[in-house]
Amino acid sequence: MVRKRLRRLGKATRPRTISGVAVILHENLPNGRGACRVCRDRQWRGRRQGHAGARSALTIRGVQSVQTLSEEPIRFDSLDLPPPLRKGVRRAGFETLTPIQAKALPAAMAGRDIAGQAQTGTGKTAAFLLALFNRLLRNPGPKRSKVASPRAVVLAPTRELAQQIERDAQLLGAATGLSMMVVYGGAAYKSQRERLSLGTDLLIGTPGRLLDYYRQGVFTLAAVEVIVIDEADRMYDLGFIRDIRYVMRRLPPREKRLSMLFSATLGYLVLELANTHLNAPEIVRIEPDKKVVDEVEQWLYYPSSEEKAPLLAALLSQDGVERSMVFVNTRREADHLSRWLDGAAISARAISGDVPQSKRMRMLKRFHDGELPVLVATDVASRGLHVPDVSHVFNYDLPQNPEDYVHRIGRTARAGEMGHAVSFACEHYAYSLPEIETFIGHSIERMPIDQDMLAPYMQAPSPRAYRRKSRRTGGQGGRRR
Repeated sequence: MVRKRLRRLGKATRPRTISGVAVILHENLPNGRGACRVCRDRQWRGRRQGHAGARSALTIRGVQSVQTLSEEPIRFDSLDLPPPLRKGVRRAGFETLTPIQAKALPAAMAGRDIAGQAQTGTGKTAAFLLALFNRLLRNPGPKRSKVASPRAVVLAPTRELAQQIERDAQLLGAATGLSMMVVYGGAAYKSQRERLSLGTDLLIGTPGRLLDYYRQGVFTLAAVEVIVIDEADRMYDLGFIRDIRYVMRRLPPREKRLSMLFSATLGYLVLELANTHLNAPEIVRIEPDKKVVDEVEQWLYYPSSEEKAPLLAALLSQDGVERSMVFVNTRREADHLSRWLDGAAISARAISGDVPQSKRMRMLKRFHDGELPVLVATDVASRGLHVPDVSHVFNYDLPQNPEDYVHRIGRTARAGEMGHAVSFACEHYAYSLPEIETFIGHSIERMPIDQDMLAPYMQAPSPRAYRRKSRRTGGQGGRRR
């Protein structure tokens, strides 16, 4: 019925484009009776409301932008993307928009600021990169100045995440002709500085290193057209929030730039940051249907503190445990546990912010290639790591935040594969368990501890057996103990 009326009405009801997506709009009847000429709906509330029979609508500051119904997802080829970005999308193999992309990308392409809530792996990186490139390609850049003046800046809390964003930017923006680079602490200070001084269109970096170069006058923020803050909640966790505010205050007025902020949670502090430094941002929330995917098998043990390391060693030695991430709550515990496992003849390394970048990259490559079977990490150090085919995740220490539990076990069971998550509830962290189970909506299956399985590992390796020699680092002098 709707299609027949569309053919009769002709041009009067042709689809219109809002935020780059075609949508059929409600239209007044010629006699002014206030019903839609297409579907006769008398309940519609204005000429710019999306047609109920063709599309569902997403309200954006009083204007109806568009999101197709769940059974009819938006395709990238329906967006009004410049040709270079269409090439990048095809190169990346993208066909349809994810929920966060469907909500955030059209609004950002229309020039509206975004404060988005989305977990890792939802496609938010592609959303803000495509919006960023779209803005730069449609607005000719200023003439080259004597001081490097990036047109877009992306801030990430960790160097691994910054590097991953840069790789995604190179993939999506390969045909744009825009220059891009990444800066982060722990490596190549002089070479990064020299390259940045030559200028770049897109600057991606961690707050500390980026501000270091800014304060030296290596580049200016006066020409920034797009600013992105990724994982804003972690910026608070890592103590970067003052640096973020410092950067935001030195940008052009918020009315003259596109600003996007993404976070796993949109709590009071993150929303306060968005409302202070963004221009009437659109709040976009994507809540997963399930906190934990069905492909993750979860088990829980109740070991004492003395049994935790032997139990972990016994489980890591079982068949089928191929590539494992072990999560602890402190850097000190990560270092101690990795050395203990080495002493028990299980190859493991700890990843933390204290590890030099070159060594860190070699370690991650070995883990990625399967040469290193066990990686011990804290929540902060693991942010931004993209490692496929993790067979097991071990919560050696239960996290104090239930959302961190979901982040941790989400490292396994990617791309539809089966994964395994094993948690230890010792006397120090068992208090976190009720909140975790409430958050994920179900109880974790309890498993008994087989003392015979622990017996080979109950005698702790001697300190000499598992101490690894390491170079001294600044501020850590003194005798070895």
